[in-house]
Amino acid sequence: MRIYDLFVNGRWIQPETAAWIENVNPATGEVFCRVPQAGPKEVEDALAGAYEARKSWGKTLAKEREKILLRAADYMEANAEKFLPDLIDESGSSYVKMSAEIGSCVDLLRTAAGECSRIGGGVIQGEYHNHLSYYVRNPLGVVVGIAPFNYPLFLAIDKVAFALAMGNTFILKPASYTPLSGLVIAECFEHAGLPHGVLSVLPGSGKTVGDALAMDPRVRMVALTGSSEVGRKLAQQAAGKLKRYSLELGGKNPMLILKDFDVDKAAELASFGGYFHQGQICMATSRIVVEAPVYEDFCQALAEKAAKVPVGDPHSPDTIVGPLIHEKQCMVLDELVSDAVGKGAKLLAGGKHEGAFYEPTLLADVTPDMKVFYEECFGPVISVVRAEDARQGLALCNDNEYGLSSSILTNDISLALELADEMEAGMVHINESTVVGSTRAPFGGVKMSGVGRENSSFSAEEYTEVKWITVQH
Repeated sequence: MRIYDLFVNGRWIQPETAAWIENVNPATGEVFCRVPQAGPKEVEDALAGAYEARKSWGKTLAKEREKILLRAADYMEANAEKFLPDLIDESGSSYVKMSAEIGSCVDLLRTAAGECSRIGGGVIQGEYHNHLSYYVRNPLGVVVGIAPFNYPLFLAIDKVAFALAMGNTFILKPASYTPLSGLVIAECFEHAGLPHGVLSVLPGSGKTVGDALAMDPRVRMVALTGSSEVGRKLAQQAAGKLKRYSLELGGKNPMLILKDFDVDKAAELASFGGYFHQGQICMATSRIVVEAPVYEDFCQALAEKAAKVPVGDPHSPDTIVGPLIHEKQCMVLDELVSDAVGKGAKLLAGGKHEGAFYEPTLLADVTPDMKVFYEECFGPVISVVRAEDARQGLALCNDNEYGLSSSILTNDISLALELADEMEAGMVHINESTVVGSTRAPFGGVKMSGVGRENSSFSAEEYTEVKWITVQH
């Protein structure tokens, strides 16, 4: 049984109170390592250290911050094979998914390194003679990041890297299901030579760690990827202290398939978007709206693909669908499927599970009176909805409180662009899946899917504040 330390202010320590997270492998149900939980003392030590280090780190030259981020990227890339097995065991991610996630993290670190020297300002035309007017971007200070379990490495390092690049100090709270991912990030930055106090990683409960960090006046911003319920609570906490916050929340992402698009290609894109990583992706293609003339053919094509999706050992390179993060999520999916079938939906594939492994599931003839039409599944369940035409299809896509990612499949690009303008989502992908990522593009949603944007210069705007300066000569 491996036992880990906490990373507080750049040092590995054992917490004052002996409390542990039993890190369970969702594929086997067995505990494979123990990670200490941070308590009040570790939270206070991390806050004090980050607050003290914020001034010196904020004044560190951009080229020095860039070097550290590049060294962290190099270390992660060189040690990817070492990290891979444990990260698969922790999250239930397939070999393919986790390998790609580590590679994306390396790319992201290098993208963030490039942003260090791009932190911009500008000169404003003076109001008077001999009047200099300009603005600069400064780091916020102490930033807190709260990461989810589904892409635990990428969605944590996405916050850490850009916040550090902008000159902020950072405290990371990884998800309780996946604490080890946060310690991997700490190891990379330790070997990169990050100064003490600039980064701490605090696994632990939301009440002891998350709430304490969000409410502390020394923290200037909280960045969360998580559920809309948690996001609403955090926004209220932050607003009460006039803190800045960034929220990347849930999604019930629609794919609109029009009658002129190839049915087999549509089924291929839908299968990837809905079943990859067991559907545990905020951008998962969980609602598919299909124009009537190709509806039946599409349902048949997707049902055939769903039946062939490889399910099994996440360590196997052939596996696409591994275990859900916890067996109890299967009960949630069972209830949604049962409700839909009871109200007239057709179960064309799946609908069963063994342990935490849920079969790729396809529901046809889904209507808005069914829970699965509106509720986020966070599992390998795809719902198909019939639309009489493109306009009704768009209305069905927009009929949801979420607005993260979306997809439009059609050969009529003019119509696609018109529909994209009216799609109520933070991201619209034409002739692609809803699951599309880039370390350089603005990532985020509208409505109940969140507030703010991540990646590249868009993160720079989130993690800095503008100061206006004038000089009268």
